[in-house]
Amino acid sequence: MVEFHATTICAVKRPDGDICIGGDGQVTMGESTIMKNGAKKVKKIYKDTVLTGFAGSVADAFSLTDKFENKLQEHGGNLKRAAVDLAQYWRSDKAVRNLEALMIVADKDDLLVISGNGEVIVPDKDVVAIGSGGNYAYSAAVALFENTDLDAESIVRKSLEIASNICVYTNNNISVEKL
Repeated sequence: MVEFHATTICAVKRPDGDICIGGDGQVTMGESTIMKNGAKKVKKIYKDTVLTGFAGSVADAFSLTDKFENKLQEHGGNLKRAAVDLAQYWRSDKAVRNLEALMIVADKDDLLVISGNGEVIVPDKDVVAIGSGGNYAYSAAVALFENTDLDAESIVRKSLEIASNICVYTNNNISVEKL
């Protein structure tokens, strides 16, 4: 079975409410073939008040993003309730259970990671990254977050650039969304 991967996503929320999420554009098939350089893995949903980004299987991630937006509609835009509801659904529904992806979701108040294991994770810091280059982007973002006055977008962009120089599954075709 050939797997497609959509990899590095990074999100930063500054104390002043400045929040941004970004991702690289590379989609890799298997271990050695780049299928696309300009995929967009981040977007605004729910009346442009929520940011989402995904890593993992592209088709699965699109499906989960649609399901998450439906959960936001059901819960009147309450990010935490929608995230918990999606995680429970993802874990319990037989058809959805096998979807392979991770999601970062954020609004003006919260930054969360949602996994298919039924987990909704609130990061310890207002910085989070997922995907194959996630650890590289996370390390860079934490260093910039804690040691500079850069805004959220600058931190996200620079962190993804650093990851793209290290991770073979991450490129420097970066797309960013900001609230």
